[in-house]
Order: sequence, then C-alpha cells, then structure tokens
Amino acid sequence: MEIILKEDIIGLGFKNDIVNVKSGYGRNYLIPQGKGVIASPSAKKILAENLKQQAHKLAAQKAAAEEKAAQLENVALEIAAKVSVTGQLYGSVGAAQVAEELAKLGKDVDRKIITMKDAKKIGDYVALVHFHKEVTVEIPVKVVAENAAELKAAADEEARILAEAAAKAEEAAEEVEEAAEAVAEEAPAAEEAPAAE
Repeated sequence: MEIILKEDIIGLGFKNDIVNVKSGYGRNYLIPQGKGVIASPSAKKILAENLKQQAHKLAAQKAAAEEKAAQLENVALEIAAKVSVTGQLYGSVGAAQVAEELAKLGKDVDRKIITMKDAKKIGDYVALVHFHKEVTVEIPVKVVAENAAELKAAADEEARILAEAAAKAEEAAEEVEEAAEAVAEEAPAAEEAPAAE
C-alpha cells in the first residue's frame, strides 16, 4: 500500500515521501493518526503542486537543519553507566541518554530524531541525528564504566583472595608432603622391629 507521509517518521520516511507499507499498518495506524494519506493519483498530483509552491520553504528548512547539524559537527559524547564485573551494563544506553548528554552540552535535540542501537556493553557506538531527510549527523558515543574504580578494586580484591588461597593450598601441600615423608620413614622402622624379635 502506497502512503504519502504527512510528518517525519524515523525508520519509515520523511514528510511528503511516498512509501510502501503493509496494508494493516497504513489503514490501522498511519491514516487514522493523521500521519499519512493513501497515495492515489489525485493525491500525488496535489503533492507535486504543493512541493512546487513550497520549494523555497523546503530550502529554508534544509538550511536550518544544516545550521543545527553544524553545531554538532565535532561533538563526541562519553556516557558513564553502571557496569558489572563482566563489562555488561545494568540496563542500556540509547537515544534518550544521548539526548540528555547533548542537553548537558547546551545542544537541545529531540530524542525522537536520534537513532542508535542500544549499547549493552562498554565500547564505542554511533548515534545518528536526523535533522532533515538530507541532513544527518553522526555522533560518536563512548560508553564507559561509571564505577570503574569500584570494579578495579573488586577485581584486585578477588585477585588477592585467589593469591592467598593459592598460598594456603601450597602450604597445605607441603605439610601433607612432610607428613607423608615422616610416615614413610616410620614405616620401615616399624617393619624391622618385629623382625628383630
């Protein structure tokens, strides 16, 4: 089913785009919500005429989007998150956290225009900000451990405990070896004693 979008829908298309969608999605969601109309031949003609008349307005929107994109040109984010000892995040880092970090930097960006695969581990990711259908900005996002010092301390403590256990095990092995030698020395003497009688 062909639909003419009446507003931007991230992952599907932008305003005035003609997109193919499943019939149920078009009939039950897009059209009733006012997000699109059926792309009939008459609707396509009206769209073409509107786009001709709005060409200067669309150019202004694109210029505004490029201006916003320029403000995010060299922005790189570092987001701290709680992490388990294995490096797995408690929860995930996604578009909402990226929008919050941008707000802290004084960049007001709606989280609905940000797409990012949810980060579930520490590492480097890329968030895409869609200002306009022809203007997209890539923002590098580095997810780091919020509790890095605690994790290091826990790992160090675990290593210390393992080292102590290994040392105790070694001492116990030496004691067992000494006891075995003592038993071995007493055994021949005990065997010789009855023979002497």
